[in-house]
Amino acid sequence: MQKSTPSLSFRYLGYLLIWSLLILNSCKDDDTKLVPPTEENVYLKESTPITSLSKAQIIQKTGSLSGLVTAYVKNDIKVYKITYKTKNTDGTDITASGALIVPVTSNPVSMISVQHGTITDIGDAPSLFRDGSEGSSFGSLFGSMGYIIAYPDYIGYGASDNLPHPYEHRASLASASLDMLRAAKEYLRGQTEIKWDEKLYVAGYSEGGFATMSLQRKIEEEASSEFNLRASSCGAGAYDKTAFMKHIINDKTDGIAGYNSLYLWVLLTYDNIYKLNKPASYYFTEKYASKIAASGRNVSIAESFHLALNDSFKKALNDGTDKGFIDAIADNDVYNFKPKTPTQLYHGTKDPLVFFFNSENAYNAMQKLGATNVTFIKVTDGTHSSSILPFLLGTQAFFAETP
Repeated sequence: MQKSTPSLSFRYLGYLLIWSLLILNSCKDDDTKLVPPTEENVYLKESTPITSLSKAQIIQKTGSLSGLVTAYVKNDIKVYKITYKTKNTDGTDITASGALIVPVTSNPVSMISVQHGTITDIGDAPSLFRDGSEGSSFGSLFGSMGYIIAYPDYIGYGASDNLPHPYEHRASLASASLDMLRAAKEYLRGQTEIKWDEKLYVAGYSEGGFATMSLQRKIEEEASSEFNLRASSCGAGAYDKTAFMKHIINDKTDGIAGYNSLYLWVLLTYDNIYKLNKPASYYFTEKYASKIAASGRNVSIAESFHLALNDSFKKALNDGTDKGFIDAIADNDVYNFKPKTPTQLYHGTKDPLVFFFNSENAYNAMQKLGATNVTFIKVTDGTHSSSILPFLLGTQAFFAETP
């Protein structure tokens, strides 16, 4: 007992000294307080307020759907444009952008990364938040439901609209979307207005469906420690590029010029990104080759796409001799993996633009690899446009049921 007394005294004196120092520090001016160092942003460059919308304004934006969606609109929203660092298809550093939509609520909320569908007008980029655009209408609606919405522009729109959009290019759609999420995470870390519960959902339709599956796979394979990915909803994406290309070079399609312009866009994008450097006359008959050489994807092809292609090019693909183009197509097949995340696929059975077999092949491949968490919803007689509403309603229900 006698040996312990000095020890207790010194300890007591030590406590008094520490307490005195704390009191002295607390009496100093505020500008001399020690401030914990802030984490430096790696991806986020800038955030700029775009607008704020009330619940009434959000319902008004939905137009003819207002009667259907009124019950889902629960919060006002605030919209920001964020710019962030990412890489172009050639690996160079660039600045990209997107919209970040946050609900006005004190409750913790989850985040949805929404990958937009095909944009032919750069004014429809999500970060511009133009009335009538996908980002403005669907982004507002899902944000008002009580989700943080990350809406990447992709390369070629918004802050990077001086660059060509790498249309349907798996790797860059995935990386631009993932880096947007990283930037959004840094933004949310630096403010207290909204509480993110760390849960992430991903969704998209058409090109957005393809981009969503590409993003999902990249997160699962490379960034699972960064994000708590809870569910993925992919609608009408061209996931099986190899089967898609074989179909449009060999089989009769509807011959709708608007559809063919998108097929042409994919072909020219891959020729450029993979440095195939073939002249238009290698791919297309003389009826179209000189026009495409001059005007790119803006040429109207108003007949079945396969009739616009040279027989020699089709033969080179069918017999496997054009290895460069075949490999480029295969590099953009995204479906052949076993998802770790609960996943649903939506597709209209009569989609004339992005053919139904894309989702069917994806589902079958995932099942063959042992996936037990993938659901395939077939929209009976659905076209590419008529299947959007079932996809949206199904996505909302799916995310609500997957906490």
